Amino acid sequence: MNKVIEIKGIVKNYQVGTVQVKALRSVTLDIKKNEYVAIMGPSGSGKSTLMNILGCLDTPTSGEYILNGTDVSKMEDNMLAEIRNKEIGFVFQTFNLLPRYTALENVMLPLIYAGVPRHEREGQAIKSLEEVGLADRMHHKPNELSGGQRQRVAIARALVNTPSIILADEPTGNLDSKTSYDIMDLLDKIHESGNTVILVTHEEDIARHAHRIIKLMDGEVATDHINENRIEPRLVQ
Repeated sequence: MNKVIEIKGIVKNYQVGTVQVKALRSVTLDIKKNEYVAIMGPSGSGKSTLMNILGCLDTPTSGEYILNGTDVSKMEDNMLAEIRNKEIGFVFQTFNLLPRYTALENVMLPLIYAGVPRHEREGQAIKSLEEVGLADRMHHKPNELSGGQRQRVAIARALVNTPSIILADEPTGNLDSKTSYDIMDLLDKIHESGNTVILVTHEEDIARHAHRIIKLMDGEVATDHINENRIEPRLVQ
């Protein structure tokens, strides 16, 4: 399989007052196309920092990050923003939907930034909402939707640009147990359709949906193994 991500010797240091915090210490790993990977670790392990670098939200202090054959580790912010919009679909714990926009308008946002003409982006956004089972709620605003429905809108938005990677940061953190299962079923279905999925979580039962689990500790990869006890996808239609 082709490598979507290659990171080599990634170091990330932060200056907090007079103290230098070493968030990541020479992290090296590859992620292949259509892998389903969970990144775990306790608070302070570096998983959020690694997620920010993988998502092109931040750059490393040193080391290489090759995303689909392009070295993005030293790119300027405007170039990173362009790469983000093209290559990465984000799903956040807090949904990050604009409250005054309908579900359809929220899903269309990445297409606006990508310069897609209006008549095309509306069709693409409708199709994306259909894929997550929310075509009948497309004209509702976030406050008219349940938590699970809002997360589905966020997933539709993540999918609309057909990105290389879906990066899900604690995607069930604000949801009840039943809704969490439904969202994980949807992520399983997205993976089965050919997407590369990277899941950042501290919950063991959520991580067990992935084929591979990477655990961080003190800014380093502590373990990286194939998940032999995977929760098999229900792939609910």
